[in-house]
Amino acid sequence: MRALVQRVSRAKVTVGIDTSAAEIVGEIGPGLVAFIGVTHDDTTEKAKKLADKLWNLRVFDDENDVMNLSVADTFGAVLVVSQFTLYGDTRKGRRPGYSDAAKPEVAEPLVGTVVAELGSLGAKVATGRFRADMAVELVNDGPITLSIET
Repeated sequence: MRALVQRVSRAKVTVGIDTSAAEIVGEIGPGLVAFIGVTHDDTTEKAKKLADKLWNLRVFDDENDVMNLSVADTFGAVLVVSQFTLYGDTRKGRRPGYSDAAKPEVAEPLVGTVVAELGSLGAKVATGRFRADMAVELVNDGPITLSIET
């Protein structure tokens, strides 16, 4: 699994962006936005490992302005957004290839496992909508952006 993680002061995901009836499907205050991609050899264990990594990732400032605290420590939230394009291959040509991305039938339950595991750890979790055309608004705090592989 691959995640692009950003520390945010707030974030939200809407669907139906081409209509006046856009629906907010996920919204958080301070916390992390985790864009998650799944590849063919990913497993439930990898999904649980990623959730644990997100829960315990020390990217929030302590009282000495040192990034020493995690979502677990700060009672922050995590917005999880599935994103198959994280497995886009741009080595050849100008159009990315997505053969390394898992099929939706495989990816959706694994992203669901990350969400469920985060919830069981105690995180406040919000999500996008799988296979939907989403608009993600976020305010990157820092900016802090990390790439994580499991």
